[in-house]
Amino acid sequence: MSGTTKIHVSLIVAAFLVATSMPMCAGENHPAAPTISMPDISGHQLDLTRYRGKVVVLNFWVTWCEPCRTEISELVELQKRYLDRGLAVIGIAVEDALASVQAASKQLNINYPVALGDKKLSAVFGGVGFPTTFVIGRDGRIYGKHRGATNLRVLEDEVAQLLETGDTAQLTNFRPAGKSEPVELPTPEELNSEVPGVDISQLNATQLADFKILLEKAQCDCGCRRALLQFLKEDSACDHARTLGREELMKFLKTDTLRSQNQIH
Repeated sequence: MSGTTKIHVSLIVAAFLVATSMPMCAGENHPAAPTISMPDISGHQLDLTRYRGKVVVLNFWVTWCEPCRTEISELVELQKRYLDRGLAVIGIAVEDALASVQAASKQLNINYPVALGDKKLSAVFGGVGFPTTFVIGRDGRIYGKHRGATNLRVLEDEVAQLLETGDTAQLTNFRPAGKSEPVELPTPEELNSEVPGVDISQLNATQLADFKILLEKAQCDCGCRRALLQFLKEDSACDHARTLGREELMKFLKTDTLRSQNQIH
């Protein structure tokens, strides 16, 4: 088994473990970060729980993305400035070959651990574009989510705030910098669903079968022309597909309720 295959297998297992044991949100705006564990591209184990007590900047990227490369140079500088104060930058290269990521890491002089990720891991974090950067506090909660290349000053502002706290208590007066997005992590029911990204736990077997038929007929409206059920199974990290799936579930439940009421009367 090649090194690349080993890493991907470990990631799939890690995603499953997260799906079955993800911590609940401890704060209204700052959910607990998923617990992921996998080997990095150097073969060392990368376990996010071991970084508890540090401020973590978690960056999702791909080697062919130029904005990702631009941001990485800023992350390298950020790590240099704040390493001694308790900052840990971690990179997750998504859907990429080990050799390509190793070469890019050397070329970009990356001074922090990098691991390989996949779409399942992206889904665990609520779906990511490239690049997407999460800022995690000493308490293990996500305080910032930045989609797209992010200015060093923005990240430095958030990191500096979180580093000011010397313990793992929640920072109640945190001020997001730049265009930080709301952090919405999927529930275990959504991650473990037969319709990835959609909580179908309230459906009985007959309803589930009917709902799947509906999604097989529905097409994603993004222009890909794929059946919505197929799209969700292939890419459960897609925000748009998950939203469409949830909307279809709400319409299905409303229609099913009305049908049941009519049968009673």
